[in-house]
Amino acid sequence: MSVTEGRDVRGQVLVCGAADTLASALPAVDGLALHRVGERPGKDEVDPLLDDGLLIVAGTDADLAAVVLRLLRKEKLGTTRVGFVPSDPLSDVAALWGLPTDPARALAVATQGEVDPVPLLRDDNGGVLVGRGTFGAIRGVAYCDDQVALRGTARSVEVSPDADGGPGLTVRVVRGLVFKRPVNFAGRAFQLGCIPTRPVSDGVPFPRAITRWTWYRHTEDLRLVRGLAGY
Repeated sequence: MSVTEGRDVRGQVLVCGAADTLASALPAVDGLALHRVGERPGKDEVDPLLDDGLLIVAGTDADLAAVVLRLLRKEKLGTTRVGFVPSDPLSDVAALWGLPTDPARALAVATQGEVDPVPLLRDDNGGVLVGRGTFGAIRGVAYCDDQVALRGTARSVEVSPDADGGPGLTVRVVRGLVFKRPVNFAGRAFQLGCIPTRPVSDGVPFPRAITRWTWYRHTEDLRLVRGLAGY
């Protein structure tokens, strides 16, 4: 049975990076044009393919973030349905939003599922976060909205879009270098001032050390395709 039986599908599939195994695992679908692009593709590869139709990203969480950033820059978040076929079975995006990690099943959800808008996070250095952002051991002061999330040292900090319908993002702070004591927060923004450190966004370390960092919910959600019954 075709993954799109009973539905007319039109759209683009971006297979990112060295994903030959992933590409070979994707069943052919009438109406979908497949394009090979680089790892974390930029505007030269992505922008010519943006047409307000279905856009499916096959790759890592970082690849998805790179494509979503181009949608934001071209002001197409509100008109583009986004599907995701993760190349990593440990994808934070897939775990967060209940997406299959099997390529054929993920493609079926992307082509047959309904749009379910999810929070999109931005940072104050021009990037976006679609799965998980992290800091290693740090010392500083952090706020989640007006709540003090950290004052002093922490073993780690994790920030993700809020999957429970909250204000926008969730924060998990693990305090104590010996005994792990996680504390959770939810809000629209997370702000950190600290000794120099490097945040990691969707598995990609920031290229330089920073002393201030903010993640916050964007005014538009990501129109993610998910939630198909039976998958």
